[in-house]
Amino acid sequence: MSRTPTDAPKKLFIKTYGCQMNVYDSERMAESLEGYVTTERAEDADMILLNTCHIREKAAEKVYSELGRMKKLKADKPDLKIGVAGCVAQAEGEEIMRRQPAVDLVVGPQSYHRLPQMEARVRAGHTALDTDFPEEDKFAHLKGRGTQAKRAPAAFLTVQEGCDKFCAFCVVPYTRGAEVSRPADRVLTEAQELVARGVREVTLLGQNVNAYHGGMTLAQLIRELAQIDGLARIRYTTSHPNDMTDDLIAAHADTPALMPYLHLPVQSGSDRILKRMNRSHTAESYLRLIERIREARPDIMMSGDFIVGFPEETEADFQATLDLVAQVRYGYAYSFKYSTRPGTPAAERAQVDSAEADERLQRLQTLITRQQREIQQEMVGRDLHVLVEKVGREPGQMVGKSEYLHAVHINDCTAQIGDLVPVTITEAVTNSLGARLRTGA
Repeated sequence: MSRTPTDAPKKLFIKTYGCQMNVYDSERMAESLEGYVTTERAEDADMILLNTCHIREKAAEKVYSELGRMKKLKADKPDLKIGVAGCVAQAEGEEIMRRQPAVDLVVGPQSYHRLPQMEARVRAGHTALDTDFPEEDKFAHLKGRGTQAKRAPAAFLTVQEGCDKFCAFCVVPYTRGAEVSRPADRVLTEAQELVARGVREVTLLGQNVNAYHGGMTLAQLIRELAQIDGLARIRYTTSHPNDMTDDLIAAHADTPALMPYLHLPVQSGSDRILKRMNRSHTAESYLRLIERIREARPDIMMSGDFIVGFPEETEADFQATLDLVAQVRYGYAYSFKYSTRPGTPAAERAQVDSAEADERLQRLQTLITRQQREIQQEMVGRDLHVLVEKVGREPGQMVGKSEYLHAVHINDCTAQIGDLVPVTITEAVTNSLGARLRTGA
């Protein structure tokens, strides 16, 4: 039976800001809206969802600016529905609809399982707002992913949400709520569904993922996931140093599917600033933890986060951060100039001069970039394995990720998307590695 124009699927455009968890949330929101197909063009959409992030400075203003552009689309297409989801939605709530009347729907990150009912309401001509922290488990109310549609070979899988750490700079406890872990059996079921759809690598997500406690520890969950036939690679992010247990460290040594890459934010190398941040660890305890992790997995590549220009940071405090970075030698690191988040304790403190913070950030990024380039150059000549994810720009070229999360371009490659292939690294360029297939491996 042919489909008539009146029952053709509606089109959904989702723009995702911020973290990997938002990417995962966007996928689940799209899956929950039956009768919609996704589109890459906002101009073609019947519904637009902005899945927002509230971490950086002026995040809300950027959303309002984007909504101003979307409002023009609605003027040309009155039936277009516009929604705001995610952490800005949670923080701003009704203010979004007040400032931008073109918005039909506002849903917080803990309530998006209610999106189908909200969509029905806006289609009936009403507005819909839900920024509750509901008691029910949103994941239990979402449909299973099923096995029908093939997808990319690497996927995100949320296992934990929220945070109880209350770092002085962070809005996550206020926008995502307290720490909640998904039951392990549901995580395992979703992982099996993903593998049935062609996924070979999963990254377990959580605001504080190594605090996972869904009936087992994160280490136990990783070992269970490693038993799934066809799941070749496991990663997890983001972790807190205080929750790196002995068992989780051991998992890096005894679970081959767990990749030799760990993102472990420290934020500062100064104990004084760490205390002011309410991080509950010291630079020394962090460095000793890195030593233990490297003893368990000598080839592990470390990644970290740093905030420069935190309130009251002195030059001596900043130098301590440079010293820590030099000692750890990060393969990747992400550094940011401190930005005030209203409602957080640090927002009320004496701020570092903006120009001075900019200068410090540049110095830190110069050091980090040098380390990254040195480590990439050391990869040349090494034999690695690459999970092929897409076709490259050059004829016969495929692109994927190494064990260490490096983007790798494989020339003269006969492999298909989803293949895990042995390669020899032949060159290191600014943001990626070049490689050739190893034959007979």
